[in-house]
Amino acid sequence: MVKNIIHDPMFLAQKSEKATAADLQTAKDLLDTVEANKTACVGMAANMIGVKKRIIVFDNNGKYTVMLNPEIIKKSGEYETEEGCLSLAGTRKTKRFQLITVAYQDMDMKKKTENFFGWTAQIIQHEVDHCGGVLI
Repeated sequence: MVKNIIHDPMFLAQKSEKATAADLQTAKDLLDTVEANKTACVGMAANMIGVKKRIIVFDNNGKYTVMLNPEIIKKSGEYETEEGCLSLAGTRKTKRFQLITVAYQDMDMKKKTENFFGWTAQIIQHEVDHCGGVLI
């Protein structure tokens, strides 16, 4: 189900809690919501739809990927960039990494570890920041 986007910086600044199998409907709602907003964004975190759980969805080279409990466990190639956010007005400068390794759970709650680079890595870093209450 497509959900409304949260714009309250006080809510968005709160850290999200670990997701469990009981949160899979939230993951589906997040996927529906990012698809409904695909002209305005390339990724979303669950707190953007009002749920403080560590769940993200992002465009992975034309196909959406859902991650539960994503953690960036390795990063390299730091650079500075400017990003916008569907939840917040304007753009902000931030530091990102060209190559990241992410440990997460998929929609079957299976643990995975995967490498990402470039634009996809940047999207993931932005959404993982959301999970940590970091506003970009």
